[in-house]
Amino acid sequence: MPPKFKRHLNDDDVTGSVKSERRNLLEEDSDEEEDFFLRGPTGPKFGPRNDKIRHVQNQVDEVIDVMQENITKVIERGERLDELQDKSESLSDNATAFSNRSKQLRRQMWWRGCKMKAIMALVAVILLLVIIIPVVLKYRT
Repeated sequence: MPPKFKRHLNDDDVTGSVKSERRNLLEEDSDEEEDFFLRGPTGPKFGPRNDKIRHVQNQVDEVIDVMQENITKVIERGERLDELQDKSESLSDNATAFSNRSKQLRRQMWWRGCKMKAIMALVAVILLLVIIIPVVLKYRT
């Protein structure tokens, strides 16, 4: 007995005409229940029941539209969050580089200050020696 449904469909099977499928389904062993689902109700087109169905269908369509808008907004929000995360990572990298550079600059300035103090101390010692040595030599003689 051949299977009723194919497990794997190729593109030709999937893109077939809806009308031809209905025609094929209606030709083979159709009963009233199948005809109802394939052709739709055979009763009056207008009436309280169909108005309710239209009303419910309109509500469903509105909900679908709202959900599609919500999904679009969520996707846009995700993109903005990705951009924000990239900017945040960039800012963090820049902050780390700034911190490292500021520490290096602080060390350079500290050494420059130490060198200046050492030079001033050396100049003071040389001036004292220049003043004291002649005075000491004068009193010795």
